[in-house]
Amino acid sequence: MNLTHLDEKDRPKMVDVSDKNETTRVAVASGKISMSQEAYDAIVANTTKKGPVLQTAVIAAIQGVKKTSDLIPMCHPLLLSGINCDVEELPDLPGFKLYVTAKLKGQTGVEMEALTGTSIGLLTIYDMVKAIDKSMIISEVQLEEKSGGKSGDFKR
Repeated sequence: MNLTHLDEKDRPKMVDVSDKNETTRVAVASGKISMSQEAYDAIVANTTKKGPVLQTAVIAAIQGVKKTSDLIPMCHPLLLSGINCDVEELPDLPGFKLYVTAKLKGQTGVEMEALTGTSIGLLTIYDMVKAIDKSMIISEVQLEEKSGGKSGDFKR
């Protein structure tokens, strides 16, 4: 088996993408956080002591996308052309679902960026309401879809 992140001497390497074609690449990831009714209500009512939780989580998700190459060793630093975040209220859970979309025109995909942004956004929600509920559960962080590149399109 030929592993792309190991060289001929089994040393770690970052994949050389210089021969790949530039294409428009988009990735969408999502994840959920479930919590107590009290924590959910405080977030929706915007009455937490740390400020606007969902707006802060969106900003954190954007930062997470931008910092992916600093956190994941073999990820290329990317010139992103767009990042979008959406938060869906899930009152029956209770909790929230965060969607992060990353986009660029380049030689490598943005799946890891979307997944990292999703994770950081959800961790920010946890951080901001852990005083109310330490039992929150982050789950189902996953790639929803991606387009562009040699491997083609994917949709869950």
